[in-house]
Amino acid sequence: MNLNLQIASPEEAVKKIKSNQRVFVHGSAATPTKLLQALAKRKDELKNVEIVSITTLGAMPLADESCKGSFFINSLFVSENVRKAVNSEQGGYVPIFLSEIGRLFRKQILPVDVAMVQVSPPDRHGYCSLGTSVDVARPAVDTAKYIIAQINQQMPRTMGDGQIHVSKIDIAIEVDEVLPQVDYSAKLDEADYKIGNYIAEMIDDGSTLQLGIGGIPDAVLKSLGQHKDLGIHTEMFSDGVIGLYEKGVITNRFKKKHPGKIVSSFVIGTQKVYDSIHDNPAFSFHEAAYVNDTAVIRKNPKVISINSCVEIDLTGQVCADSIGSYHYSGVGGQMDFMRGAALSDDGKPIMALRASTKKGKSKIVPFLKEGAGVVTTRAHMHYVVTEFGAAYLYGKNLRQRAHELKKIAAPEHQDELDKAIFERFGNFTHPVQ
Repeated sequence: MNLNLQIASPEEAVKKIKSNQRVFVHGSAATPTKLLQALAKRKDELKNVEIVSITTLGAMPLADESCKGSFFINSLFVSENVRKAVNSEQGGYVPIFLSEIGRLFRKQILPVDVAMVQVSPPDRHGYCSLGTSVDVARPAVDTAKYIIAQINQQMPRTMGDGQIHVSKIDIAIEVDEVLPQVDYSAKLDEADYKIGNYIAEMIDDGSTLQLGIGGIPDAVLKSLGQHKDLGIHTEMFSDGVIGLYEKGVITNRFKKKHPGKIVSSFVIGTQKVYDSIHDNPAFSFHEAAYVNDTAVIRKNPKVISINSCVEIDLTGQVCADSIGSYHYSGVGGQMDFMRGAALSDDGKPIMALRASTKKGKSKIVPFLKEGAGVVTTRAHMHYVVTEFGAAYLYGKNLRQRAHELKKIAAPEHQDELDKAIFERFGNFTHPVQ
């Protein structure tokens, strides 16, 4: 078995990339920054290189206006650093479940010419780890014709399905730099904590949690200190999970799939979480196609799925990937876990959102904005939680749903929602209350 690995400079490593190729870029905390910088320097000699990725962190030089015509950002989940490009001639957005992105690669619907990934140093057997992000990087490296690796001394070695042997890596660079860090708890306010408390009251001991990204999931975790034997099977997690794990609140004792282990496909957080997952068999990272498979999710008991959105209409339709027609994020794994939780024994799919935007506009609206994408359909909605309470929509007709959602809207918006309900449904009272 060949353990030799060709080490090069960043500039040398990206030389094999050619015009009109498709290049996968590793995402989240594993974004290979040095390789991206080197590739951007080739903008004058390359044309129509398609960049595919999910969320990336840090600077994205390939999305700069000066790279127009050289690189096309074909985003599978829109992050802040590519948002401008994706909403212009420089890019595009592919609406796709996170669980099905691997299928695009494996079925050659979006065949990958080159995969640029960031990995841990090889162990004594020659295996590197995809570290913080196995998610869709696993199928990318499995199918790419050419693999360029950024070997980082500070990339955690994670257990699960993220190993890649050096014999599969065509060329590599070596770096020793901290990973991008995000502290969601630093931005929590009173509204977040109110939402967190409402949701915590809905979670029974022994439940299995899935948490979306952002402040609200962290606020939920901070409200769970008195719970017992919680489990984690989630698309991603952050620092809040580590605190509860260290306190013994998270034991994964009652999970049917991977009992005793925290299962995820990627992680974003501070150095604390990266240190906690390093070489730790209590954490198991897998491809998103597995972690987000509803058939896998539903096997765990009492699955609690906590997700958020941009806006929700009075019938329960959820927009989570765009503001009108402006592409803001992506479909991700929201639908996978909302459905998986609904199918789990005593599971609870929860949509959590602040009642108003930063500009004071209601997020509970009569109609979604023109051009908005429906990520979670009204047929999939069960619980909706804001800082003003919880609404249960499952089994309710459209008129009933509208009244329930109005009750948890911001008080200053309830009159206008009342008017919208009357204009749409009249003053009819349901015969059975």
